Amino acid sequence: MNNLSKRSYIVAAVFAVVGLIYAIDLFRLQVLDSDYKQYATNNVLREVVQYPARGLVYDRDGELLVYNKTAYDLMITPREVEQFDTLLLCNLLDITRPDLEEGIAKAKKYSRYKPSVLIKQISPENFALLQEQLYKFKGFHSQTRTLREYTHPVAAHVLGYVGEVNANDIKRDTYYKSGDYIGQSGVERTYEKQLRGVKGVKKYMVDVHNRIQGSYLNGGEDKPAEIGKNLVSTIDIDLQLYAEELFQNKKGAVVAIEPKTGEILAMLSAPTYDPGLLVGRVRGKNFSHLQNDTLMPLFDRSLQARYPPGSTFKPFNILIGLQEGAINTSTHIVCNGPLSSPIKCTHNHVTPTSVIDAVRESCNPFLWNTFRNTINKYPTTAEGFHVWSEYVKRFGLGQKVSAEFYNENSGLRPTVEYYNRVHKGDWWRALTVRSLAIGQGEMGTTPLQMANLAAILANRGYYYQPHIIKEVENDTVRSSFSVKHETGIEDQYFDPVYEGMRQVTIARLNRSVPGISYCGKTGTIENNQGIDHGAYMAFAPEDDPKIALCVYVEHSKWGASYAAPIASLLIEKYLNDSIADNRLRYEKQMMEAVLTDPHNPELAN
Repeated sequence: MNNLSKRSYIVAAVFAVVGLIYAIDLFRLQVLDSDYKQYATNNVLREVVQYPARGLVYDRDGELLVYNKTAYDLMITPREVEQFDTLLLCNLLDITRPDLEEGIAKAKKYSRYKPSVLIKQISPENFALLQEQLYKFKGFHSQTRTLREYTHPVAAHVLGYVGEVNANDIKRDTYYKSGDYIGQSGVERTYEKQLRGVKGVKKYMVDVHNRIQGSYLNGGEDKPAEIGKNLVSTIDIDLQLYAEELFQNKKGAVVAIEPKTGEILAMLSAPTYDPGLLVGRVRGKNFSHLQNDTLMPLFDRSLQARYPPGSTFKPFNILIGLQEGAINTSTHIVCNGPLSSPIKCTHNHVTPTSVIDAVRESCNPFLWNTFRNTINKYPTTAEGFHVWSEYVKRFGLGQKVSAEFYNENSGLRPTVEYYNRVHKGDWWRALTVRSLAIGQGEMGTTPLQMANLAAILANRGYYYQPHIIKEVENDTVRSSFSVKHETGIEDQYFDPVYEGMRQVTIARLNRSVPGISYCGKTGTIENNQGIDHGAYMAFAPEDDPKIALCVYVEHSKWGASYAAPIASLLIEKYLNDSIADNRLRYEKQMMEAVLTDPHNPELAN
C-alpha cells in the first residue's frame, strides 16, 4: 500500500471518529440529557409565582381587623418583548411614557431573561381592562397579589404596614426576591414569618401571543401556596376606636393593659393616620406626605416617646420608702407650700402630711424627704442610690418591658455610674439629684412603661410582660408572656397608696366613674419648649382591677385638665360599655379640645 493510500485511510478514520463523537454527543443531548428539552419548553412555558394571602388579624373578641383584597402585578421578561403600542399600554396602566421606559430599563438591568415586576398593585377594576388587551404585548404577563384592607381606619401604629423588600431584606432571608413585600412596622413586622405564608408556583403553557393555553403537565409540577397564619390580637377594638375619637386634634399617647395577663387592650399614638393610606400604588406618595407632616404622625409616641414620668411616679417613690423603712404609715412631714425647700410644693397644707395625704395632694416635700431618707439610710450615697435604682429597674424602667415591640424605647434610668460620669466623681448627694424624688430630672419613661407601672400597682407588686398578640393560629404565643415579674414590694405597703389614689379620683366629677371605685394619679410634666404636658395613671376597679392605663396629653398644662378626664372616660367605656348622661358634657369637651399648639394662648396663662 502506497503512502497516498495510507494517508487516505487515516483521514477517513479521523472523520469517522469525529463523526462518531458528534453522533454520541447529539444522542446524549437530545435523548439522554433533558436540558435542551427544558430550553425548548421554556419558550412556551411560563412560571407564575403564587403569592399566599397574608394571615388575618382579629381583635380579642374575634372581630376582623385586617384582611386581604386581590390586586395584580404586570410582569415583564425583557428578552421576550417585541415592538408594541406604548401609548395604548400607558393608557391602560394610567402611567406616563417616561415612567414606562424607566420601568423597562430597570427590568433589563435586573435580568433580560427573568421576569420582574413592571407595574405593581393594579386594582381588579383596572386590570380587567388591561387583561382584554394583554395579548397584544408579547413579553408581558400578570401575577396575582393580595393587599391589606382594614375594617376600621384605626390602630395604624399597632397593626403596622407592608412594603417592598430592600437589598438588606433579601440578604437576610433568601425567601424574599426583588419585588416581594414584607412587614415594615407593628404586628406586620413582628409576626412577619407567621403572617407571610409560603409562596407557591404554577406552570402554564402559552401560545405565540403569550396567552395561557393550559397547565404544564396537568399541574404535576405546580406547588400550591400556603396561606399565612391568622393572629388574634389582645386589642379591644371598641376601646381603641373610642381612644382615637378622644384624641382627635391632640398629641400624646394612650396605653391600656389588662393587669392580670399583660394583654394590651388599647394602644394609641396621636396624631395617628388611616392605615389604608399605606396600601397600594398610592403608598409612596402618602408615606412621603406623612413623613413631612410637622405633627409627626408616623412617630409612635406610645413606644418611642421618652417623657419624664412627673408626679405619676410619686406612688412608687413612696412604695420604695415604705419597703426600705425610710418612712412608715405613721410618718408625717411638714409642708410649707411654695416656701418649701429644696423643692417647692404647689399646695398649702395646714397640717403635716401623711402617706395618704402625700399621694392625694402630690406633696413635693414629703416625696423629697422620702427619697433622701431612702438614700441616706446607707453608709454612702452610692450604696443608697444603687438600691433605689435597682427598685426602679424592677419596676421595668430603663429597659424594654416587652420582647414583642422591636421599636420600643428603653427609656432612661440613672445609675451611680451615670452620675459619677456626669459629675466627674462621687461627690454628688441626694440633694444633687433631688428632681428624681418627684419624677423629673434624668428619668425618662415611655407611655407603655407607665401603663405597666399602673399594672404593677393593680397587681400589688408584679407584672406580666405587655403584649399585643393573644394567639397565633396552630401555635402559641411566647411563653415569656406568662412569666411573673416581681418588684420586691410587699403587699401591705400598697394599702395607703391605694387610698391616696382613690381619693384623687373622687376629688372632681370629671374623674369619677359611676358605680366604680378606682385609683388614679395625675402628673404634670415640665416642658421647656412650650406648655407643660399632662399625664394620668390609673387602674380599675380598685378591688378587682381589669384595666390599667396611662394617658399622656402633650401641651395640656396639667394632668387634671385633660389626661385624667380622658382616662376616666376610657375606664367607663371599657367597664360600663357606655358613658353616663351626666358625663357626656365632659366627653364632648375632650373630643372637641384642640391641643396641638405647644404655645396655645388659651392654656398659656
